Amino acid sequence: MVGALLLSLVFLIAQAWRAEARTVQPREGGDMTVGSGQPSRVDAGRYGEASTLEGRPPAARSSSLQARVDAAAPGATIEIAAGTYDGDLFVDRPIRLIGMNRPLLRGSGAGSVVLIRADDVVVEGFDIDGGGGGDLGRDSSGIHVAGARARIRDCRITNTLFGIYLREAHGAVVAQSRVQGIRGKAAGEKGSGIHVWNTDGFELTGNEILDVRDGVYIQSSPHGTIRGNVARDLRYGLHYMYSDDNVFEDNVFENGDAGTAVMYSRRLTFRRNQFLRNRGFASVGLLLRTCDDVIAEDNLIADNARGIFIEGSIGTVFRGNVIAGSDAAVVMYDSAKRAVFTGNSFVGNLAPLSLSGRRTDAIFAGNYWSDNSSLDLDGDGRTDQAYRLTSLFDHMRGNLTAADLLSRSFAASAVGAAERAFPVLQPSPVADAQPLARPPALRVPAPRQSGDAAAAPVALAGSGAAMLAGLATLMTGRRRKPAARGPGSPGART
Repeated sequence: MVGALLLSLVFLIAQAWRAEARTVQPREGGDMTVGSGQPSRVDAGRYGEASTLEGRPPAARSSSLQARVDAAAPGATIEIAAGTYDGDLFVDRPIRLIGMNRPLLRGSGAGSVVLIRADDVVVEGFDIDGGGGGDLGRDSSGIHVAGARARIRDCRITNTLFGIYLREAHGAVVAQSRVQGIRGKAAGEKGSGIHVWNTDGFELTGNEILDVRDGVYIQSSPHGTIRGNVARDLRYGLHYMYSDDNVFEDNVFENGDAGTAVMYSRRLTFRRNQFLRNRGFASVGLLLRTCDDVIAEDNLIADNARGIFIEGSIGTVFRGNVIAGSDAAVVMYDSAKRAVFTGNSFVGNLAPLSLSGRRTDAIFAGNYWSDNSSLDLDGDGRTDQAYRLTSLFDHMRGNLTAADLLSRSFAASAVGAAERAFPVLQPSPVADAQPLARPPALRVPAPRQSGDAAAAPVALAGSGAAMLAGLATLMTGRRRKPAARGPGSPGART
């Protein structure tokens, strides 16, 4: 009788799974159906296309500094004393604008505050206030750059739709600046903190971005370096597409409604970044869609609804990362090919893998799994039994959105009992054949403590803040010089 009931339950869930699969599978070309919760090519058209370039503002809106700029010779340095300067400033020649004791440039509220329309312009040391106005369709920004080799340093930008906009600004550098959007506006009514479009060779270094739509938005912009930035309290910390050969190091993407999304790109490197506390309904610590040859190493991916999401991507490598405190550590579609996970630590996740599809060729080898109860009797540093990532219920969760609602119910327990009793119900096995018995030496950054305690949500498994504090203690206690790695050892770098 019990067996019959279990089989009936499995049959009903399987029928629901098939019905759900017909409505949420990706459409040909990469778009997702409505309700999937993930970005699509539609986003690229809506937010990424260039608008008509803003020109010189009319005299009534011009900055009180405009005459000094117009009189400057190419290559001149203009030092601006402390004070407040109203109006929008148009820069059409290669000059250096240096703020002394943080002068305030207060825009008209009708367009961009500083418009750079020449190569080799430097803007440094200013506070910039956009007045809460502007036009999203014209990319109104605190600083809007349409010239090569611009240098933006030590600027604090508030109350603008876009913070800093690089439009075909090849070789631009944005460093040690802060962008805070317009408080109270919905995300769809704001722009990005730093927006990079069709720009080859750029650097974003040491910036802080908050309360905007997307922290860093990058499209059609290769050969860039994004290092040491913090983006928090927004929609996407990173929204990224059609941009090859970029490097992300030592950044923090935190407390996003959707997390981060990286799409349609190749040869990317993510190193020592933190993807933290992204807890919206469809949030992902790091999403990779149709991204080939991506390397992610020594990152901290913690307290997210889903830690890593991979779809349609080929040759991704994850090594030396910590994936912790997420509802699902890895969500993977069977369209992802040749993914490799080695030398990672999976700590305190509700499910290690949610697989959407029938099978995967992903390799999991030499990772640490905190819920692995197998022993290491021979003392070789690996448990004596393989660690199995997949269960029938987790497989259903990957193919049936509604199954998440039952993850802690009697139904989930019943499916688990049926799986153990009837091997025919087992999904395609995914296992780590050589799981580590102890966490490896951790080289990920210590978890950043949120500036707003209320912003750290409570994870399903417990307090996210407590989990991150525990990780910090773990890393402090276990940090040591890594042992030399041979070519065949788990996590060996090539």
